[in-house]
Amino acid sequence: MIGLFVVLAGVFLALLGLGAFSTQAQQNYTATMSIDPLVPAGFDCSRIHELGIDKQENMRSGAIMIFCGQAEGGSASPGGTFLHIAQKLLAPLAYGTTDLDLVTGPESYPNITQSETFCAVNPDNSNQIVVAFNDSRGRNVSPINISGASVSTDGGTTFTRLTTGSGQGPFSNTVGDPVILYKRNNSTWYTVWLDGGCGSQGLGGYKSTTPWDPNSWTHFCVHTGSSDDRESGWVDNNASSPHYGRMYVSWNDFARNDAIFVRYSDDGVTWTETGPLPGTGSSPFIRDVQSTGDLVTGDVYVAGMNEGSGQFNTPRNNLIFRSTDGGATFINTYTGPTFNGPGRAQNGYFACMYTNPAPGYWRHEGWGQPGAINHVVHYVYAAHGAGSDAGDVYYIRSTDSGMTFSAALKLNTDATALAQWEPNLSVSPGGTVFAVWYDERNGGNCTAGSNTPCYQMFARKSTDNGVTWLADMALSDVVSPLPAQPDPGIVASYVGDYDYQIGIATGHRTAWVDGRNAISGTYQQDAFTDSEQVSATATPTPTPTATVPPSPTPTPTATSTPTPTPTPTPGAITLAANGHKVHGFDTVDLSWSGATSSMVDIYRNGVVIATVPSAPGSYTDNTGQKGRATFTYKVCEAGTQNCS
Repeated sequence: MIGLFVVLAGVFLALLGLGAFSTQAQQNYTATMSIDPLVPAGFDCSRIHELGIDKQENMRSGAIMIFCGQAEGGSASPGGTFLHIAQKLLAPLAYGTTDLDLVTGPESYPNITQSETFCAVNPDNSNQIVVAFNDSRGRNVSPINISGASVSTDGGTTFTRLTTGSGQGPFSNTVGDPVILYKRNNSTWYTVWLDGGCGSQGLGGYKSTTPWDPNSWTHFCVHTGSSDDRESGWVDNNASSPHYGRMYVSWNDFARNDAIFVRYSDDGVTWTETGPLPGTGSSPFIRDVQSTGDLVTGDVYVAGMNEGSGQFNTPRNNLIFRSTDGGATFINTYTGPTFNGPGRAQNGYFACMYTNPAPGYWRHEGWGQPGAINHVVHYVYAAHGAGSDAGDVYYIRSTDSGMTFSAALKLNTDATALAQWEPNLSVSPGGTVFAVWYDERNGGNCTAGSNTPCYQMFARKSTDNGVTWLADMALSDVVSPLPAQPDPGIVASYVGDYDYQIGIATGHRTAWVDGRNAISGTYQQDAFTDSEQVSATATPTPTPTATVPPSPTPTPTATSTPTPTPTPTPGAITLAANGHKVHGFDTVDLSWSGATSSMVDIYRNGVVIATVPSAPGSYTDNTGQKGRATFTYKVCEAGTQNCS
């Protein structure tokens, strides 16, 4: 099999930085009056830890931490002239189409933070797409509104951010943490947010049958609460399921021992509660990571994480909870092996991916996303890599409805110590699996405020329900700078806590936070989106990769190629290629296995360019070329035609 590589050309992009962050030591406080609508009047700051506010991820908890002096709000970098150079990847890309900015319409600095995304697509009309996200443009309006969404009616060619006549989104009195669901049996879209109209911090949302009309959304409540956090949701859209049309919402309830609860509804009006889920509560604390359901059986899954003590590079465990009776009961089917969480710094309870602004920026504990179809359960998450590698992305697979899982497969194949983190995943009805994550391999100079490219969205796809995987390649068009968080009303360490993608029959839709656009001289957080078709990408042609076979706990081994070619014979050479730019020159990293000779010949475009030792099975081709180009590679045992 010949490994094909397409070089992507580029430009550099800079951003402005952030100010320093203060200490977070617990102190003694007295009740103090607040003028911030997110902070309860007379709030006693000494109860932050008791109420679990230091472990919550939402905008309200962040405002309380700022108010009590336990965190700082965002700020722009010191002024000055900064170069707007570039690194923009030109077509063709390995995955996806063209990145689209979801944030349209006017912006008013500094309330310009948009991140943390959740995608939904109408499975019967894929032209209709809604992506929900946190949006701080309504941070200071009354009632508060930190929730946003953008809608496409042309299949993702264009998006428009929902804006009412007031200049705000239609989701009044909500404070973010997005969920968006399309309920097929009544053709209705449902958002779920942290909602001040359903208790002081409960779960509620807005619904519409015409989501492109910002005035069509009407309010409903899921749960009346005071300390709800980290909600997720799924809807059963399989007409053959016994629970067709049922919606499920999971969350952590910090007013009830931090435990995970689930509510479900067939009509969106009456909600029935299950919980707490077994073993969840404050000791140990189990985070509600995300929920999903089996596209065939209708079984419901909640992914949780035992975060231990939080912080970074400390032990974690993944957990899976399953319901086979429409959410009436759940069991803990799986508790995974211990792994260390990703990150480089600690900011209060949370691990952070970056040390600047101090004490830490971009909180992330390793959370990912599950998916399921016909008893096969997929899950991606992030863990700390070896040595100084702050994060890698791992995939596990179950073939018995989440009871047992394979050994973890590392999805990112770069040979660097640069970080990969915050993955998401979806499964299509046809069994394609698409995983996406933030990746530093083409950037990596990620101090907030620098003028160097930091991260790009990378992806990897399986066309056979997770048995084998195509190569990991870039998804987003741009190597983004690390975006600032300039809104002083939002906790300074915030850059979005999750992205939730969706798979339908025709493809996969994902979104992410991106820093390529500047406002008032600050490169800041915008929500972007792209999609991937379900069919295998034509270029580059992937080679077989280490994959997880469908048995409970094997070590991943090389299997047949994801393309319809014969299974390689023993000793066949397999080849993978990854391209990037070094000082503007097209550079290709090759890796191979299966060669039995001591030396191998490296071919580019049919010509031998090098003869090198077979071990350790890697070679970097500095092509000497710039700009867009396509290269065809193969590796042969030296002097023979036994080739990849």
